[in-house]
Amino acid sequence: MFLEDLVPGQRFAGGPVAVSAEMIKGFAAEYDPQPFHLDEDAAAAHPVFGALAASGWHTAALSMRMVVQAIGHFGWGVVGGGGELLWLKPVRPGDTLRLESEVLEITPSKSRADRGSVMMRNATLNQHGETVQTFTVKLLVPRRPA
Repeated sequence: MFLEDLVPGQRFAGGPVAVSAEMIKGFAAEYDPQPFHLDEDAAAAHPVFGALAASGWHTAALSMRMVVQAIGHFGWGVVGGGGELLWLKPVRPGDTLRLESEVLEITPSKSRADRGSVMMRNATLNQHGETVQTFTVKLLVPRRPA
């Protein structure tokens, strides 16, 4: 997929991904070893979470997998140039996540004829339709070769 294949308002969908307690604990043990990600009792006593919750970074990683599945591969892969990541609601064991992506704007590069940028909003939702994460990101996308 190239810059010319995209239009503002274009939408993509990804998922579903089922989340289990084992997945949450496994990711946390490796990358975010905090008690509310690792232990049900510690999570239950936490004043914010009150129950086992996935790491936000785990949610982001699951969302990235759905982004790649949803939009396929750009000519250079899905290459991010920064953005805003918000975690709005905890992801819990038993949640099933899905992704909704929308192209917000497309900007051909003024200095590099082989590329441009695409601003996309990615929303990760649970099985209740509640948004658990948003990531608005500027992607580097190649132009179609001449």
